[in-house]
Amino acid sequence: MALVYKRILLKLSGEALLGKQEFGIDNDMLGYYAEQILEVTRMGAQVAIVVGGGNIFRGIQGEQTGMGRAHSDYMGMLATVINSMALQDALERRGAQVRLQSAIAMDKICEPYIRRRAIRHLEKGRVVIFGAGTGNPFFTTDTAASLRAIEIDADVVLKGTRVDGIYTADPEKDKNARKFERISFTDVIHERLAVMDMTAFTLCQENELPIIVFNINAPGSLMRVVQGEQVGTLVS
Repeated sequence: MALVYKRILLKLSGEALLGKQEFGIDNDMLGYYAEQILEVTRMGAQVAIVVGGGNIFRGIQGEQTGMGRAHSDYMGMLATVINSMALQDALERRGAQVRLQSAIAMDKICEPYIRRRAIRHLEKGRVVIFGAGTGNPFFTTDTAASLRAIEIDADVVLKGTRVDGIYTADPEKDKNARKFERISFTDVIHERLAVMDMTAFTLCQENELPIIVFNINAPGSLMRVVQGEQVGTLVS
């Protein structure tokens, strides 16, 4: 089956790597995500990835203990690099070619973020992982995902979560919550639905970059999304 989305930006939360743990990285979950990513690259999809760091450290955690926001955000960026390195290793052990680029210089372990180089890696079939967020405090990894997707001319931002789309309310708390199969950027704002933080969301809206929110923990879901099947919720 042909790919509808040929160049994707996959956003994974750090919490997705927790599995059944309370902290750190679950190797089984890491392997599961690596297998899903490898499956779509073998089909010819160009895959870029942004991973959060909430399983290790979130900037807001430090702020709540009295730490300066900028300082704690930088610590959160380092957490995303740890997760990115773990995912890189999991993919490479399965035969993928992977390049990790960091928005903060760390030349011993990853490349600096260079837009044209990232695009070239993608064109050569390599998976590109973007670490350290945007490299600036006060911005989330959702914003980093939207920004990088726009810069590399991605076809779509895929936000992999544990929920199978966007609902009128939290489906884990409200059994009457109704799922949207498709929704406009304007309606998301009007309904005050939590898709991404507002900076990230606005970037996608202004650049007409669609977002798909889907349950990446459902086997084969990533492949179904890139093939254009109705999976999750499309925001456009």
